[in-house]
Amino acid sequence: MNGAARSAPGEGDFTWYELMTDDPAGAGAFYAGVFGWRIDHGDVAGRSYSVIHADGLAIGGILGLDQAMRDGGARPVWAGYVAVGDLEKASADLSRRGGTILMDTMALPGMGRFALAADPEGVPIYLMEYEVPPPASGTFVWNELTARDQDRAQAFHCGLFGWRQEGEMPMGELGDYRFLYSGERMIGAVMPVGGSGAAAGWTFYFAVQDIDAAVRKVSDGGGTLLQEPQEIPGGEYSATARDPAGALFGMVGPLRA
Repeated sequence: MNGAARSAPGEGDFTWYELMTDDPAGAGAFYAGVFGWRIDHGDVAGRSYSVIHADGLAIGGILGLDQAMRDGGARPVWAGYVAVGDLEKASADLSRRGGTILMDTMALPGMGRFALAADPEGVPIYLMEYEVPPPASGTFVWNELTARDQDRAQAFHCGLFGWRQEGEMPMGELGDYRFLYSGERMIGAVMPVGGSGAAAGWTFYFAVQDIDAAVRKVSDGGGTLLQEPQEIPGGEYSATARDPAGALFGMVGPLRA
């Protein structure tokens, strides 16, 4: 995992991250307190939507879940946008591979078009066709997919987005932690649920300057720490937590003590 700034993303890269939550105001306050983000509250098409800024750069959004979305099974969760060259082609390919389009194409004037989809295990992901190159960000640094069927999940995502799987790290009885690449850049990994009891889904890791301080802020803000900081290859530390509404996220950074 590497929190350093990177080159401008291209097709197959994660480019935007969105928190879906039933408490947008509370979520904004929580994440601003933990990560120092600036949250610009607003709405899109009559629905609550706030933009997240880190170091002056827009990096993601907070979408308020309405009653219809909750009735349809939506829950607080982080979802990622992946850049595609042709939205219609990617949507058709996703369906052929066993995924589902959850929300048809919508336009973002001056930026592009997107569709909300789900992989074969029901995990949400956005397909995004850009009109202009998206900005680079070093804030979101790792994308980790937990899957009930690791082989199928790997084949689905690599086939759809042009990713490749290369290298793995043994995790004992859980199996292997398989690394994923977009082009020459390692972007994350896919791991099996195994007997852990975890649900299938993405965990997105955010860069922090001090992992211990970030962990304290999570607790102070009403979040729940799931995994204490653990050293990872490269010398940094990672931890996972849930925000007050239950959305899962991760943190990566050095120890400053």
